[in-house]
Amino acid sequence: MRCTFAGRSVVPDVAVVAWNRIQLNEIGEPVDNFEQPPDWTIEILSPDQKATRVIDNILHCLQNGCRLGWLIDPDDYSILIFIPQQEPKMCRGSTQLQVLKGIDLILTAEEVFG
Repeated sequence: MRCTFAGRSVVPDVAVVAWNRIQLNEIGEPVDNFEQPPDWTIEILSPDQKATRVIDNILHCLQNGCRLGWLIDPDDYSILIFIPQQEPKMCRGSTQLQVLKGIDLILTAEEVFG
């Protein structure tokens, strides 16, 4: 889903948005262009991507209202967790991953890659 806000568009690999924030068109379907940051942005680093560019997109989301960001690195089997106003946290193996409040999910890094 394309998210356009603060003068820029981002297209995360996964964008999680609270149901009450999803704008619907006249026939009740989600609009194509979401004009707010997602609540949770998830990026999966591919071999041809630069990590700094992907991190820049995550930070742009966080600076504009996004509550959680994940950068998944399949080559390193790691997930870098971003939360506004906190230092990023590297998660590997059996480390439990931060998810949004209200989402009933317990997940570890090894389960993501398993």
